[in-house]
Amino acid sequence: MSERISKSEMKRRFKQEEEAAMELALLSDKDLKKLEVSEDLKKEILQCRTVKGGSRKRQVKYMAKLMREESVDDILDFLAARKGSKLKDNKLHHEAERLRDAIITEAIEQQQLCLQANLPWEPDWDGELIDALVERYSIDSGDLRRTVHQYVKTRFHNLYKEVFRIVKAALEKDQLLSDSELQ
Repeated sequence: MSERISKSEMKRRFKQEEEAAMELALLSDKDLKKLEVSEDLKKEILQCRTVKGGSRKRQVKYMAKLMREESVDDILDFLAARKGSKLKDNKLHHEAERLRDAIITEAIEQQQLCLQANLPWEPDWDGELIDALVERYSIDSGDLRRTVHQYVKTRFHNLYKEVFRIVKAALEKDQLLSDSELQ
């Protein structure tokens, strides 16, 4: 699945990572010892506790940059397990929204191409992104394609929500499977 990520989406992702960095700064010393990250990041977390105002914001941004060099997902898992953080759930939710919108955009483009060529746009339309998503997350291809097809033809909002539910369920299932493999 190679798609271009917009500048706005990158900013949203960086903002989520900064929120995680801020939560890291609030960890107790006991939890900080259990956190499996580099010593540089631990040092910066300790440094962030001592500064205030604009310096703290810069420190949080720098911590987020260091987190990106490591595994952000591992840090989010740790925060969810230790502190009940919702950042991991929010990340999954935003990813599902982004994939839904990308699939629908691809479908609209396919529909427009068919209209220009005076061809009927069929429910089993082809698309790179939807094919990659179906293969990656083992989604029922027919159900997803039909729902997207119906939404593009009717613009009925409940179908838009249904596409989101299908994509989010697939992402949650994938996350549960990967979490169970780690344990």
